[in-house]
Amino acid sequence: MNPNYELCTDEVAYNFGFLDEYAKREVRRAILKAICIPGYQTPYASREMPMGRGFGTGGLQLTLSLIGPRETLKVIDQGADDSVNAVNLRQFIELTCPGVTTTENTRAATLIQSRHRIPEQELTEDQILVLQVPYPDPLVIVEPSERKRKVMHGEGDYSRLLTKLYEDIVRFDEITIAHRYPTRIASHYVIDPSPIPRFDVPKLHRSPTLILFGAGRERKIYAVPPYTEAVPLAFVDVPFRIESFIDEHGVRRPCARCGATGSYLDECFDAAGAKAYQCSDSDWCNEQLHSRTEGASS
Repeated sequence: MNPNYELCTDEVAYNFGFLDEYAKREVRRAILKAICIPGYQTPYASREMPMGRGFGTGGLQLTLSLIGPRETLKVIDQGADDSVNAVNLRQFIELTCPGVTTTENTRAATLIQSRHRIPEQELTEDQILVLQVPYPDPLVIVEPSERKRKVMHGEGDYSRLLTKLYEDIVRFDEITIAHRYPTRIASHYVIDPSPIPRFDVPKLHRSPTLILFGAGRERKIYAVPPYTEAVPLAFVDVPFRIESFIDEHGVRRPCARCGATGSYLDECFDAAGAKAYQCSDSDWCNEQLHSRTEGASS
């Protein structure tokens, strides 16, 4: 029997991957079209899921359509494996996908579903990254009509979006977009790369990994295929820049836990109530801490 048709033997019987096979095929066809036209927002029939739209239903439908019984899955939320959203999605996938292995190790995963972050560990050709997306169209901030936005995308007309960036520079002396930074894919379509920070945007450029974006509420799927150009919108005299995490003395802040100085940091507070900075990616932080501990003991 095809393993995709096996049912779970828990209290409630589900089709493997929860979605019926026709729904999975429809999602896979949309994925193939999205890969063939990098950055194009491919419409699809987003299904109802046992969670509210806006809680990762788009990314979850991609994952459930792609996953197989021998996959190794990692689910993260803002870099953390143990956040509420990540734990709930992981438990749901484990319930409906018997035989799937889950992991917190980025290197071990073949399929990674993420919200708001791209892992610090460099991904490979053998992995697929699925990003949850709330709003897929970067033009929505300058044009409310979807019909007009489609024409603008087709013509590559992003002048109004560039004007919005220019207005930021005039008012604040820099582009103030902290996340969802508009990025041009394969020299044509501009995408909203989900609410990842600017720090992660360069990781899209010529990445060996297939990166898929799923917006369940907006019913759109788009993709950045492996080794595809992904260039953030910017100006020659005001280039794109990532978060620097430089302190008042001009020194790059380290992670308070593992000491890493090259990762994206979350601002938090220590036990004494003082401001501290820690790696957003929990697996990366644990790995760096383990390496530093081993180095100190050897």
